[in-house]
Amino acid sequence: MEISERDELIAKLISEGNSLSDIQKILKNEHDIQLTYMDLRMISSDLEVNWDKIDASRVKPQDKIVDPNKAEDKGELGNEGASGTVVTVSKIVRPGAVMSGDVRFKSGATAEWQLDQSGRLGLNPTGDSEKPTEEDIQDFQTELQKALQGKM
Repeated sequence: MEISERDELIAKLISEGNSLSDIQKILKNEHDIQLTYMDLRMISSDLEVNWDKIDASRVKPQDKIVDPNKAEDKGELGNEGASGTVVTVSKIVRPGAVMSGDVRFKSGATAEWQLDQSGRLGLNPTGDSEKPTEEDIQDFQTELQKALQGKM
C-alpha cells in the first residue's frame, strides 16, 4: 500500500469515528501496516479532516450538550453545570494537546479549550462569540476540574 492510500484509509477511519488506537489495530491486523501511536497521531494531524464534525458525532444521545439557558434543558443539568457553564471533554484530542474539548459559558460565549503537556490551559473563542467574562473563566475552571475528575 502506498503512502497516499494509507493516508486516505486513515482519514476515512477517523471520519467514521474510530479512535487512533482502534485505527492502529485495524492497520496492523487488516493491512499489515505497523505504526507507533505517535506516528499515527502525527499523520492524522496532517490530514485534512474536519475534527469539529468528528467531535460532534462522538457525542452520544445520553451525553447531549445541554443549554442552561433553555427552559427544557434546565432540568437536565443536575449538579454538573449548576454554574451555567457547560464543559465537554473530547475523546479525540486536538493536535498538540494532552486533553481538549469545548465550553459554553453562562454568558453565551463559546470556546475550544486545550491542555498542553506543560499543564498550560488554552482557550480559543469559536465563531462570533464574545469574550468570556472573568466570572465565566472562574466557572469554567471549576466545571473543567469536575469534568476531568470524572475522566480519571
